[in-house]
Amino acid sequence: MVDFMKIAILDDYFDTLRALPCFQKLAGHDVTVWNDHTQDLDTLAQRLKETEALVLIRERTEIRAPLLARLDKLKLISQRSVYPHIDIDACTRRGVIVSSSQHAGTPCYAAAELTWGLVLAAMRGIPQQMAALQAGKWQIGVGNSLRDKTLGVYGYGRIGREIAGYGRVFGMNVVVCAREASLAKARMDGYATAAGKAAFFEECDVISLHMRLAQATRGIVTAGDLARMKPTALIVNTSRAPLIEPGALVGALQAGRPGMAAVDVYEEEPVLDTNNPLLSMGNVVCTPHIGYVTREEYEIQFAEIFDQITAYCDGKPINVVNPEVLATR
Repeated sequence: MVDFMKIAILDDYFDTLRALPCFQKLAGHDVTVWNDHTQDLDTLAQRLKETEALVLIRERTEIRAPLLARLDKLKLISQRSVYPHIDIDACTRRGVIVSSSQHAGTPCYAAAELTWGLVLAAMRGIPQQMAALQAGKWQIGVGNSLRDKTLGVYGYGRIGREIAGYGRVFGMNVVVCAREASLAKARMDGYATAAGKAAFFEECDVISLHMRLAQATRGIVTAGDLARMKPTALIVNTSRAPLIEPGALVGALQAGRPGMAAVDVYEEEPVLDTNNPLLSMGNVVCTPHIGYVTREEYEIQFAEIFDQITAYCDGKPINVVNPEVLATR
């Protein structure tokens, strides 16, 4: 049993967490919240030298072996979702438990809502029309309606299922492309399934990507897939940038197939270089990885993250992704 821990929270850009009801789960602990972002090794080592439990907000900061080697007091990393930014092997060697809830049964309405917002924004050219209005121009083009168009949902998990539902409500013809187990679920929900990957990319007017990034899905959307899309089509990615073959999206947009894109995720984040080609394309709508960034979603996520700390303090760690550590502690 542990009654008191020194806890550090990184990358809470807008100092949101302290105002959430779930923050009270950390009452009695010494909590330090950092609102800026840094990946500088010396800075992080200094900030975290006394930290026993480290809270991460998604993949904003990488935790690699050189940093871990300087954090002698660290016992627990608590976060949510996937963990490509954490050197799990290095954590295991140093006896650091990594707890990360995979929330497989929890819908992510925030990400689904942003995805649909991007679909509407791109199809109607909302950001471009607003920018033109601010520049003293009136109507710069003609948008596209969604009703009777074909929506392709690539991956039918907890977010993909929500997107399919939105498409149905908007009068779209929904087609799902996914693994066979997921296709069976989509059919049970009354959706059509793709005859094959090639036909899926050829026929859909809007394609939205909704799958976890793993070795099997990295680069699953190739330049050849994008080249099959209609010149009037839109591809939306609010999942992970590496689902698309590196460099393929920019090349495809420059070639005119598909004709539009809306993205919330990037090959390297944060994107601070204004010369990033996606930011200068008139047929692309970009947002800075805000799919999960709402107060309501934070409450859901950090309630779980803080529960993981409480479980550790009770001597019963949960959602442990490196259980080998438990045998050596």
